[in-house]
Amino acid sequence: QVQLVESGGGLVQAGGSLRLSCAASGRTFSSYTMGWFRQAPGKEREFVAALRWSGGITYYGDSVKGRFTISRDNAKNTVYLRMNSLKPEDTAVYYCAAVISWGVVTDPSRYDYWGRGTQVTVSS
Repeated sequence: QVQLVESGGGLVQAGGSLRLSCAASGRTFSSYTMGWFRQAPGKEREFVAALRWSGGITYYGDSVKGRFTISRDNAKNTVYLRMNSLKPEDTAVYYCAAVISWGVVTDPSRYDYWGRGTQVTVSS
């Protein structure tokens, strides 16, 4: 049974940084694509970043490019999202997701597994 557990969210001032973690368990993720999405109240779920576990290929949403970095730790089966230069508009619940293939990684409907999310709040 696949489990994705996010952690690391919190309250931070604009311009600050946070690192989110997604601990993955239940199978070998070497063939998986891991994604980070976010959802603010009243808005649709938005693609943030994706990483192909094998090879480390990454892809970012335009709104976070240059500020956020997705990475992985193979030994810990954990994916990270380092967020720098945070803005109030980054405030959302952040979700980790997994899918076995690399395709249209920006489409949340393609992902098979989801975590419960972690709240990130950026104050101005």
